[in-house]
Amino acid sequence: MTDTPTLPATSREWHLLSRPVGWPKPEDFALVEAEIRQPGPGEVLVRNAYVSVDPYMRGRMSAAKSYVAPFELGKVMQGGAVGEVVASGAEGIAPGDHVLHFGGWREYATVSAEQAVKVDPEAAPLSTYLGVLGMTGLTAYAGLLRTASFKEGDSVFVSGAAGAVGSQVGQIARLKGASRVIGSAGSDDKVKLLVEEYGFDAAFNYKSGPVSEQLRAAAPDGIDVYFDNVGGDHLEAAIGSLNQGGRIAICGMISVYNNTEAAPGPRNLARLIQTRGRIEGLLVGDHYDLQPQFVQEVGAWVRSGELKYAETVVEGIENNLEAFLGVLRGDNTGKMIVKL
Repeated sequence: MTDTPTLPATSREWHLLSRPVGWPKPEDFALVEAEIRQPGPGEVLVRNAYVSVDPYMRGRMSAAKSYVAPFELGKVMQGGAVGEVVASGAEGIAPGDHVLHFGGWREYATVSAEQAVKVDPEAAPLSTYLGVLGMTGLTAYAGLLRTASFKEGDSVFVSGAAGAVGSQVGQIARLKGASRVIGSAGSDDKVKLLVEEYGFDAAFNYKSGPVSEQLRAAAPDGIDVYFDNVGGDHLEAAIGSLNQGGRIAICGMISVYNNTEAAPGPRNLARLIQTRGRIEGLLVGDHYDLQPQFVQEVGAWVRSGELKYAETVVEGIENNLEAFLGVLRGDNTGKMIVKL
């Protein structure tokens, strides 16, 4: 085992104290000091440089059965993180290497080497491995190309289009030959960003009027693909504008995550009979076989500048919770990341 350099004895980490009802409250969480555990055989100790906060984490705060186990009360939460290995008990990973892993929401993490993926900080900034070249990027890539079966000439509508996933979906669609790309976002500045920076053909502020009316104006010939990050009135509007044979990929429904009662479903589902439309849910974990293809293709677009990305960076582990709440409020443009 590699000798460990001088390290602090403790690390700050976030614990879930109680399961939030409705919007999470600060008293549901605690930032605590925890002893740093040296790595055993097959483990590495990582000093996190960046950690991710994502909408799906709200679901893990609930005890309800889902596709991933809930966070345990009184224990450290998890999430994507990237950092430098400072001690290693594993072959093939040495101190000084940088890895992507799932031990976020803390300053130092001891993780299994099998669950750590080496990344190259020379090939791309470390933070991008949590966003444009990470899980959110693969979600956009797989969701559009596989789940929604995108094909050249499709008209594509993306909700939450200024977010980490949505902004990438729209740009990939454009680069792959979409006939029209439409996005919705929650501010006029984000709408401007979508059109002027990311190359969307049209975008609208969903707070400025009924989504169904704004979508019809932006896509008068209808849409072939809807990539859903929001749910609610956006999903109903998309069904209303869906062309024959249209496809809807359900990635997220951030508009209902904090509801204490079940949200009403779209009132126009019967229209899917007429259009022969398809709705399919999306989990990125089902599509890791696309990772090499994704990194090669999207990495080239990022390096050439053809695909642009934004990050909202919050500094300090003490601000991890506020950054997460900011994602739920829609404060972020692009990927929300905490820099440690």
